[in-house]
Amino acid sequence: VSSVLQQTEQGNYRLDLSRSVILPKGIKSFEKNADVDVQLTFKGDVAGAQVAQVTPDGTLMSVRMRYSFVELPDTDYQPRAYHPMSGYLSDEYQDYATPFDQPLVQRFILRHRLQKVHPGPAPSEVVKPITYYLDPGVPEPIRSALLDGARWWETAFTRAGFINGFKVELLPVDADPQDIRYNMIQWVHRATRGWSYGAALTDPRTGEIIKGQVTLGSLRVRQDYLIAKGLT
Repeated sequence: VSSVLQQTEQGNYRLDLSRSVILPKGIKSFEKNADVDVQLTFKGDVAGAQVAQVTPDGTLMSVRMRYSFVELPDTDYQPRAYHPMSGYLSDEYQDYATPFDQPLVQRFILRHRLQKVHPGPAPSEVVKPITYYLDPGVPEPIRSALLDGARWWETAFTRAGFINGFKVELLPVDADPQDIRYNMIQWVHRATRGWSYGAALTDPRTGEIIKGQVTLGSLRVRQDYLIAKGLT
């Protein structure tokens, strides 16, 4: 945090240990991951211009940070090399053991694990479908529309030969979005135009997506309406 503030010319801030604390309510443990939330307070001699816009006192800034400890998946997964024409996202690393006529930078495609019950080119049911869970905080009628729209992908998976390969459900009441067993579509309020964006927690050894995360801004509908109105 100190380095980022310095690089963006917001001044020199140092961690103030007397004002930093572990947040007990932010400690959570699940089957495959554990999270610890801390509040870190940084102190600077001169307030950065942007820092001063979002804090009561620009010389002091508190940041909530989460440390996540995640169990890596088993090795029963076949990585796939990335090709720039594939249209996939990728992770990259440098392999200094590659021959001289091959690229030093190696890339894995980022993808979910999806295995057929009967491997091969023929259509087959899947061992475990890719399932995304929608934030129950989404109001109606947007909630139903999101569920219907996201479920259109199930048709694409079926046509690709993965029967019941993709599902979208409402997050169960007893589930926690921080649990990495749940791929999430979250509904958030923010002051920007409300574009949606995605992210993924991946296994750095293979590129396997451990948890997918989609963030939908609540102003997205308003933004889409304004664009449509402008076009018409």
